[in-house]
Amino acid sequence: MTSMALDLVPIWTLILGAGVFFYVLLDGFDLGVGILWGFAPEPSRDLLMNSIAPVWDGNETWLILGGVGLLAVFPLAFAIIIPAVYFPILAMLLGLVFRGVAFEFRFKQPQLRQFWANGFCLGSTVAAFSQGAVLGALIQGFKVDGRNFAGGSFDWLTPFSVLTGAALMAGYALLGAGWLIMKTDGALQAWARRMGRICFGGVLAAIGIVSIWTPLLDPAIANRWFAWPNIILLAPIPLITLAIAALEWRSLNRDGNAGPFAGAMGLFLMSYLGIAISLWPFIVPRHYTLWDAASAPSTQAFLLVGTLVLLPVIITYTAWSYWVFRGKVRSDIGYH
Repeated sequence: MTSMALDLVPIWTLILGAGVFFYVLLDGFDLGVGILWGFAPEPSRDLLMNSIAPVWDGNETWLILGGVGLLAVFPLAFAIIIPAVYFPILAMLLGLVFRGVAFEFRFKQPQLRQFWANGFCLGSTVAAFSQGAVLGALIQGFKVDGRNFAGGSFDWLTPFSVLTGAALMAGYALLGAGWLIMKTDGALQAWARRMGRICFGGVLAAIGIVSIWTPLLDPAIANRWFAWPNIILLAPIPLITLAIAALEWRSLNRDGNAGPFAGAMGLFLMSYLGIAISLWPFIVPRHYTLWDAASAPSTQAFLLVGTLVLLPVIITYTAWSYWVFRGKVRSDIGYH
């Protein structure tokens, strides 16, 4: 009599899916603050950077988890996806590195303060656009020959990937505006609300366009959403998204502090669920499922032990850092 081994692929899918989502939210808002920095009034720019100073580098922990987890648990997907999006991945990493260097050097080289400040904004913008372009390339799919990427170096660059790149920039900027509304007050908070309303319009338009365009890319995705009875079963996704959008707009026009940030997170969550539903169960769209691309069960089990030990540590120190630096930030007294 043989016993069935525990299927770890769904567990790893949840872990990596949650890791990517946490990265998008946490590093997303500080990338958004970097994007908004270029539009901020000059006297307030230091305050924008101070608002994310205690947490910005720790937020990138989730990116490392996602990248290493993809390599170790889904090596076939890693081997196909990374060559397909090599240039936007490279641009993203360079943007993140330059952004980090610029953040630190801005305070240590007063004579080059403006140069490094502009570098912080540029690095944030490049990183955000590149991440969106990678997402767009993944959704539209890759040319695959056997177990290898068979396309060209710039196959990722299409009108759809440019749209998703711009959409993610707007989404991150909306998160950044929500963060600044929570962390500041007075004239800067009022400015963040205005920027949030502008970004919200871009995000809403992007969600609508991507929601229409994505089913047109693949008949299977269209069938997933519009065939009976799926059209009824999945109807709550767009309906909830519309409800969250209405609440987000309302909160951006009121005096509350946390509503705009919570609403932006809700929009990201629903968009994330929509993409997951569209692509499931493929990790390399139209070619390989999660199970096809997974490493050996023994490898998954070995990695899972270490991950389950480290994840609570990561979550604990992340939560603790946000708790310690809770409250408003001000130029004269910092956090209080």
